[in-house]
Amino acid sequence: MIEVTPAIQIPDDEVQLRAVRASGPGGQHVNKVSTAIELRFDVRASPSLPEPVRARLYRLSGSRLTQEGVLVLVAQDHRSQELNRQAAIERLTDLVREAAKPPPPPRKKTRPTKASKERRLKAKAQRSDVKSKRGKVQFD
Repeated sequence: MIEVTPAIQIPDDEVQLRAVRASGPGGQHVNKVSTAIELRFDVRASPSLPEPVRARLYRLSGSRLTQEGVLVLVAQDHRSQELNRQAAIERLTDLVREAAKPPPPPRKKTRPTKASKERRLKAKAQRSDVKSKRGKVQFD
């Protein structure tokens, strides 16, 4: 069981972990050993996620989400398969935790007060006056 928040737990059977070969340089070791981990999580079919969290997870996932609604995460940062497995699960929990946060309330539009408008105009007039007094010095 993967505990994301106290209210959201993902059962292990909803997450598929598969060892794949890592890309990039690495010499003989990387060519022989499958140390990268591919994590697949079916967001669309998961009964563990509340509907608002699922909708926000769709938006957050971006290109990591397939057409079928499966979230695919690949972890290949470490040379150890076990560390990559932990990293993949940690990425999934971070992503779901971020989606579990409620969106901020919409911004309320406000208007500047009359006094603040007057202060701004007074400051502009003072600055204009300072600049207008600058000029070329005339020599006789």
